Amino acid sequence: MLFKQQAWLRQKLLVLGSLAVGSLLYLVARVGSLDRLQPICPIEGRFGAHGQAEFPLRALQFKRGLLHEFRKGNASKEQVRLHDLVQQLPKAIIIGVRKGGTRALLEMLNLHPAVVKASQEIHFFDNDENYAKGIEWYRKKMPFSYPQQITIEKSPAYFITEEVPERIYKMNSSIKLLIIVREPTTRAISDYTQVLEGKERKNKTYYKFEKLAIDPNTCEVNTKYKAVRTSIYTKHLERWLKYFPIEQFHVVDGDRLITEPLPELQLVEKFLNLPPRISQYNLYFNATRGFYCLRFNIIFNKCLAGSKGRIHPEVDPSVITKLRKFFHPFNQKFYQITGRTLNWP
Repeated sequence: MLFKQQAWLRQKLLVLGSLAVGSLLYLVARVGSLDRLQPICPIEGRFGAHGQAEFPLRALQFKRGLLHEFRKGNASKEQVRLHDLVQQLPKAIIIGVRKGGTRALLEMLNLHPAVVKASQEIHFFDNDENYAKGIEWYRKKMPFSYPQQITIEKSPAYFITEEVPERIYKMNSSIKLLIIVREPTTRAISDYTQVLEGKERKNKTYYKFEKLAIDPNTCEVNTKYKAVRTSIYTKHLERWLKYFPIEQFHVVDGDRLITEPLPELQLVEKFLNLPPRISQYNLYFNATRGFYCLRFNIIFNKCLAGSKGRIHPEVDPSVITKLRKFFHPFNQKFYQITGRTLNWP
């Protein structure tokens, strides 16, 4: 009797095992078919690349590791040719603003499988020596990518440098331009904090923010101080508008990118004519660091450098009030020009 029960149990287990294997094979086949039905990413539209071949986003995602190897310089010319890789001029540039969140924006956009970032600030258009080396030198500073991907670089000094708009226009008059801004007084203090930290590392003394931001002779805001001047966004934007229509600019709210990044990234995806791929899964709040970190997949996560999110020094409240009052009319004009109203005091 016991022998019959054991035989019956073995038979049941064999049947269940067969069902499990069959189900697994079905799921594998199903996932394969879903992969083939994944929406394609035509990186064209606003960029005017008509006739460009469409490319599955999932395939781009899987090939990120390969691109990483090429970025490290581990690729031969034959491998580059075999994989149809190119170094493309950027189709979008983050032109500023310094201490507005340009690095965070670039790293977050790099979550999108159709985006490839230039890791370093190249300073081609704002540096006369680099610019004299020519456009081919600039292109060779770009990362390897597939032809269907968008290359993006960022150099925040572009926004405030007088020669840059014309130089970029000569390269590509239809390029997309991203400006990430923060509340002007907060940005100015952040700018000061970065410089202060550099001075302290070299054991050098530095004036207090209040002494730099306020002219001691007039007790008015010191517009000669670069950190203040950079925060007058509308003055710089007006120079860019001599070359590019406002439709080629997208303003990113740098303050919101810190606290609620996904909606801001979705707006950028739309502006760049990219299919929506960045999701809440890709962004997780790190309580220790105090800001969002990036999740590319179940294996690879990334947080921004420890220098991000520096603690600002205490600033006299009356100085903050004076600065905010000074920036207010410029902010109103900036809202009017860009069509985006931000929640700044």
